[in-house]
Order: sequence, then C-alpha cells, then structure tokens
Amino acid sequence: MIRLSHLLPALLVAAGTAAAPLLAPSSAFAAEEASADAIAEKYAALLERDYLYPETGKRYAAAIRAGIAAGRYKGLSGEALGAAIDSDVNAVSPDGHLRLRVPEAAAGAAPAPGGATPAPRPKKVPVEQAGWIAPGIAFVRFNLFPMDDAVTAEAAKFMADHADAKAIIFDIRTHNGGGLDQMDVIFPWLFGKETRLVTMATRASVDAEGGSPIAGIASMRMAKGDAGMVAREHWATPNADARLRDAKVYVLTSGASASAAEHFALAMKHTGRGILVGAPTAGANHFGRGEDLGGGYGAFIPVGRTYDPATGKDWEGEGVLPDIAVAPAEALQRALTELGVAPAEAKALSDAHMPSWPMERRKPRGVR
Repeated sequence: MIRLSHLLPALLVAAGTAAAPLLAPSSAFAAEEASADAIAEKYAALLERDYLYPETGKRYAAAIRAGIAAGRYKGLSGEALGAAIDSDVNAVSPDGHLRLRVPEAAAGAAPAPGGATPAPRPKKVPVEQAGWIAPGIAFVRFNLFPMDDAVTAEAAKFMADHADAKAIIFDIRTHNGGGLDQMDVIFPWLFGKETRLVTMATRASVDAEGGSPIAGIASMRMAKGDAGMVAREHWATPNADARLRDAKVYVLTSGASASAAEHFALAMKHTGRGILVGAPTAGANHFGRGEDLGGGYGAFIPVGRTYDPATGKDWEGEGVLPDIAVAPAEALQRALTELGVAPAEAKALSDAHMPSWPMERRKPRGVR
C-alpha cells in the first residue's frame, strides 16, 4: 500500500488512513521508554529531512520544536501526546496522512469497570461481497489494498470469474488506503491499450537514498518531473483477454475513500474508463513510509504525491470529485439504476450490500 498509504511497503496508507503501516505494538508507554520531547524531536527531524515539500517540512519541524521549547508535550503520552503534536502540525498545513501513531495499548478504549481488558478493535476484511449482484453485473467491495499475495490473488480471481460481465461495480466507499498490488491485477482487464493512469512524484533526496516506496514496481515508468522530484507514471498494460474491455465500470466513493482508494478513483476518472458515483473522496493524497519514533510511537512521513498527468493537479484536501454526486449510502442504488435495474430492486440490492464501516470523512486528530 504502492505502498501508498498510500503505499504499504515501508509504508504508503491512508490517510488517516491512510492505512499507513502500523508499527509493532509496544508493551510500555512512551513515558517508560522514551520521553515525549524525544519522540517529538525525532518526528520533527524526519519531517524536516524527508517531507514531500521541503519548506513545509521545515515549518512542521519548527512548529514541533516550538512546542518542545514551550513545554507543551511534557508529561503527555498516548492519545494526549498525539493530539498535541498533531494540532501543532495541522496548524502549519493540514495533510491527510500526517498523524502520530501511538502505542496500541495507549490507543485502545479505557478498561471496562472492574479492570477488564477492552475488546480488540475489529479489523477490516480487505474484500467483501464479491460476486454477481444482478444478471450481467458484477460487484465487489474493497476496504483496503494491502500488501498481501492472498488478497491480490482474490482480486485477480474476481476479475477472471466475472470476465463475461457487462458491467462491474467497484465499491470503495469504505476503502482507506494501501498499495498498487490489487490495482495491477484489475487494470489489465479493463483497458484495450497501454494507458497512462496517474503520475507519482517522490522527493528527489528520498529517491536518491533508495527511500521511494514506488521504485522497482513493474507498472511504474520513469517520466519527466518537477525540479527536486523524481516522477514515475503508473501504466495499465492489457492482458490477452478482451472480454471486459468494453464493460461499463462504476466506482462508488465517499468521504472515507482515502489514499490508494483515491488513486484508483482518479485513474478511472482521468482515463474515462469508469464513472464515479457518490461523494468527494477523503483528500488524503500524499504517499510515503512508516517510521519508528521510539517507545512504541510511529509516524507516516509523506515523501511524494500522486496527480492527474493531464492537469498536474492532485486531490490533497479536496478529494476526487464524483461524476454523479449522490449521498454515499445511495451510490449503489444509483449505479444499478443507471445500468437498467428497476428502482425497487436496486434499492433492495443496495440495502443488502450496505457497508458496515463508516462512509464519512474522518476529521484529523488535533483539528477543531
């Protein structure tokens, strides 16, 4: 996730989701293993060294160091420390992927009465409800694009098993990020010729040190980029099976669709290959990699951005806009009616395929 998270390799993810790669759980809080100020300083140094936009990285670092000097982080740990640092960072310039990762124990719910251990947070299943939703219409929901060979094989099998579909509906309303692996087994079915999807640019200093999460990916090609950046283009190369090349494609979006989900949405929209139905996506554009800050804390450092090669515009803060704007809960019903399904049947099918995860844009921690 790439890794996009937007890439999972050392990572890219999400967005607040970005499903940026999480670090191994810590058995002790920062107060026991590393001071709040030491954690904050390491975060500041990484942002200053590697953040996508050097000047913004310096401003982030200055804001965190001002917080250290003012004693704003003294005595804080867990969510309280994360909120304090995130607030100072977001006051400089909000970024959909910037969020201090706190130790798993500190991030959990408060113990239940009597000291019982809280139930673990449920984990999203990457793929849900894949199959035929109506005659000739295939449906699949992706909740994330993980770096997982089994999930990639599942995505490839879905495409092969539904190669005779007249239409495919990709539901990414609850998709919070990931990488390119699943995309790269989906796109070859949908395009009749080699097609440039999006451009991804990594800060040159990070790329030169071998820190780009997209270097070496087969579907990425070097391209001319802006000064100080190393650009690569994401391309779709058709496979030998032409059955889905003329199939209609609908992509369902919401404010929770983040990071790699937005990459997928922009690729479909920019090329005209898919119709986006729903709400603007989360606006978490920047890809990067996970870093350990000590004491069980971590950070996702954005080192690049993904953008429309025709306009040079990315989706940070704004999101990818739908072609058909409707409430996310109504997106599947609308797509089905566009495909000729009777309204009552479309409503029943939509209800039966309603996501169980939130479809709203998540407010960044530390932003009021």
